[in-house]
Amino acid sequence: MARVSCRLVTGPLHPLMPSGEQHEISHDGQRAVIVEVGGGLRTYETADGPLLDGYAIDEMCSGGRGQVLIPWPNRVRDGRFEFAGAGHQLILTEPEAHNAIHGLVRWGNWQLASRTSDRVVVEHVLHAQPGWPWPLSFQIEYALGDGGLTVTTTATNVGAQDCPYGAGQHPYLTLGGESVDSIVLRAPGRRYLEADERGIPIADHDVRGTRFDYTEPRELGPAVLDTGYSDLQRDDDGLARVVIESGRRATLWVDEGYGYLMVFTGDTLAPARRRRGLAVEPMTCAPNALQSGDGLVVLEPGARHRARWGITPG
Repeated sequence: MARVSCRLVTGPLHPLMPSGEQHEISHDGQRAVIVEVGGGLRTYETADGPLLDGYAIDEMCSGGRGQVLIPWPNRVRDGRFEFAGAGHQLILTEPEAHNAIHGLVRWGNWQLASRTSDRVVVEHVLHAQPGWPWPLSFQIEYALGDGGLTVTTTATNVGAQDCPYGAGQHPYLTLGGESVDSIVLRAPGRRYLEADERGIPIADHDVRGTRFDYTEPRELGPAVLDTGYSDLQRDDDGLARVVIESGRRATLWVDEGYGYLMVFTGDTLAPARRRRGLAVEPMTCAPNALQSGDGLVVLEPGARHRARWGITPG
């Protein structure tokens, strides 16, 4: 029998961080860290404190914190959909609800494309695979400036066929409090998506007169939200804005590339994370859009889609 020998390598160990390489940028008291794993946003803070309920450098991301949600955000019922006359079956990544959730790139390696002190660009190629036969190329730019953080996501269809596409991201906003209960929230959604027990929309409704109406600021208190919003109110600059206040203030804005928002108070997370941050998730399409088509983008070969969101402190 052949013997295989292994040599013990001695010296200092440099364990790989759960979120991979860390890319830190800063500007005038602001600091953000973007990670290799998933290309997501691990932390964002100002001199006054954190604006994201992120995670530590030695932790694996949980609850989707800061993660990039492409080529679809949120859920696909049964992971099954049809496009251009052909059926496709995605892996069920939310098996307890029999859904495919939050896309295919959250745990992939994103490469550093460029970096300065206040700006970083990461990129990733999603190759064709079972259930998703369309190759896509992505670039995400994270930039800090006097107006805060701006995140620009660009997707390019690098295949030979039309491709369905949706995008989102999953930041949890915080103003440093122990829970979200004391937050005063203003959210621009004029319609909310009623969902079933699996998180799949079954109807949409006007928010007026309902507990889901935050078009005027009011305190969250014990409210439980895991709610999609559409028909977003926009200001003259075309941006829709979510504002939170509790001693401090922060605004999450989305451009016209994002037509939907998900607001999640975190009640189903592990106890240590429950209701610590308010997830406000920009989405280009509705949950289950690969089945319903609501907001779904179709990219022709060579076509690009670009969308921006950001956070303004104060």
